[in-house]
Formats: sequence, C-alpha cells, structure tokens
Amino acid sequence: MNAPAPHGQPDSPPKPERLVSLDAYRGFVMLAMVSGGLGIGHVAEHYPDNRLLQFLDYQLSHVAWVGCSFWDLIQPSFMFMVGVAMPYSYASRVARGDSSARIAIHVLWRALVLVLLGVFLRSNGSEFTRWTFEDVLSQIGLGYAFVYLLLGRGLRVQCVAVAGILLGYWLAFSLYPVPPTDFDLASVNAAEPGVTFSGFFAHWNKNTNLAWAFDFWFLNLFPWPDGWRFNGGGYATLSFIPSMGTAILGLMAGELLRGSPTQTSKAKALVVSAVVCLALGWLAGLTLCPIVKRIWTPSWVLFSGGWTLAMLAAFHWIIDVRGLKRGAFPLVVVGMNSIGIYVMNALAGGWIPQTLRTHFGQDLFEGVWGPMWSRSAVLTALWLVCWWMYRRKIFLRI
Repeated sequence: MNAPAPHGQPDSPPKPERLVSLDAYRGFVMLAMVSGGLGIGHVAEHYPDNRLLQFLDYQLSHVAWVGCSFWDLIQPSFMFMVGVAMPYSYASRVARGDSSARIAIHVLWRALVLVLLGVFLRSNGSEFTRWTFEDVLSQIGLGYAFVYLLLGRGLRVQCVAVAGILLGYWLAFSLYPVPPTDFDLASVNAAEPGVTFSGFFAHWNKNTNLAWAFDFWFLNLFPWPDGWRFNGGGYATLSFIPSMGTAILGLMAGELLRGSPTQTSKAKALVVSAVVCLALGWLAGLTLCPIVKRIWTPSWVLFSGGWTLAMLAAFHWIIDVRGLKRGAFPLVVVGMNSIGIYVMNALAGGWIPQTLRTHFGQDLFEGVWGPMWSRSAVLTALWLVCWWMYRRKIFLRI
C-alpha cells in the first residue's frame, strides 16, 4: 500500500492520475438510480407469465427485507466508492499543497454538509423539516470522518476496524430484547409477510430491533408534528455504523489500486477479495444474522461488499487493464458529477415528466409502456445536463 499517511505530507508529491474505472463505476450506479428501474415493474404487472420481465422486476426493485437484488446494491456501491475515492482525493489535495489540518477541516465540513443535504432532500415536498438520517448522503456524512481516520493506516488495522465494527454491531443487536409475542406488529408497519423471524434472528426483525428503538428516542428529540414512530421501510440512523465497514472495504480497494503491483495483479486481488467477502457474507447470513440491507446487518456488509468489489474489479479490468476508456465516456460524464445528478434527480425527477406532459399532452406517458418512456425521459434529460456540465468543466463537489 503506497497511499500517503494522512498526518504527514511527502516532499513534492506528484499529482495523482484520475481513476477512470471509478468514475465509470460511479456513473453506472448513478444512471441506474436515476433510471428508476425504467418502469419495468409496471410493465411486468401486465405480463405475469413473462419470466424475463419478472426477473428484471425483481432485480430492479428492493427486496421486502431479507436478500439482495441488483437494486439493493446501489447504495452500498455509493458507500463503497466513497472509500475508494478517499486516497485519491487526499493525494490530490496534498499535491496542491493543502496541509493536514486543512484537509481534516475539509473532511469535517464535507461530513456536515452531506448530513444536512440528506435531510434537505428527504424534506423535499414535505410541509416541515423531516429530521431523519437514513438518506445515503446523510449516512455517508455520519461516518465519513471516522473512515478518514483509517486512511493510510495499513491493511491490518483496517481489517481489524471492519471486524470490530461488525462484531460490535452484531452483539448490540443480539443483546437487545425481542418484543413479546403479543406485540402489535401492525403498529410499526411490520405485519407484512417476510419481515419477521422467530428464534434468534428475531433480533433483526423490522421496526422492533435496536436501531428502531434508538430512532424512537433520537428522532423524537427533533420537532415532529405528531412525533416519530417508525420508518415505513425499516431504515435506520444507526446503519451508518456498519456502513462504515462498507466504506472501509472501499478504502482498502482504493489504496490497493494506488499501490505498486501491476494492473493485472490488482484485478486479481479485487476478485479474490470479492469471492471471500461473498462467501463470508453468505455463511454469516445462514448462521449469525439475516442479510438485510435496510438495517445494514453485518452479513449484508460482507455480502454486498463482495458484489461491490466484483463490480469494481470488472470496471478496473475493462477500462484500466484493457484500456477501453473511450466506450466508458457516457458513464464518466455522470460519474464526475455524481452529487449533481443525485440532487437533480431528487429535485427534478418528477418535474421533468410533468413538464413534458404539459407541453406534449397529459397522455404522453399513459399505457403499459408509459412509465418506461417517462423514466427514459428523465434519464436522458439528466444525462444531457451532466454532459453539458462536463463540456464546460463544471463539477459539483463538497
């Protein structure tokens, strides 16, 4: 690992090259998010016997509670890439002469802005500020400074940190008491099938677990018209703790990619790491705790981490090793403005199709395939904005 230590600057550090594969991976994930699944779920409802559509519907939707689809990998990919980018971002700031203190202040500022930006976006369209912290930006912000402290600390320390985070989080959940058998699950929106277990795994049931109990106390410290009772999807503030494990996996991958081994050996190391994480996550999901993205269980950290490592390995092999950078341009355009397209989608994702209906007819997106054309219009419009920003070297960064 040749990443610079975060508390000392090398003499005359060279300006680091931008990792094109990371920009392409980030762009791919952001475009997938903006696509909204291209309305495949609506189409699949009209063709229940079409196996391809049913498969795509599953992969482009969140699972109810346990398990993993492609759509569930969008957020962990985002968290993972934050870690991958950290050594490159640090090296870039050192190269332009920033001191360690200035970089540390910037890290804290970025963390605060990300948390508040997440709150702002969650409150969009609401009649009051929704003080929740489950948005991906808030989750990144809450753990960002802690992950930064591990930059350049070495693989052994980083592995110990991941193990400590996962073990501690698992232990905290397993020690929290499960509700009595007569508890009204409907009162916390947890009565639907597939979100509750019996036995030991009941410690990770929806909206009756440690993270829900913490939010019931913590979020009610903020002003709510009728008080906060539960998150409809079971998402929780405390997920930022295990998601730091996801970011640290990315940090280790980023330092590997900046290291001295050959490009081929880097790709092999990423693939081996992906297989190990997938295997450990799968085994943990069978024995220790269920694989649940919405509360970021330790088994989910490992299982989703395996997939994110595999995707990074694929992009690294195709773009950095094989040199196929030109074909990645449509993804890079978006990847270099990931915050921009995330915010634009949150604020204008509904405005774009509504504006098109205003000028081209209210029935523009009606019919079985209407939602697909609607989401395609949003995807195209936001990509064109990112392309325009790229051509003018406008990059939104925090």
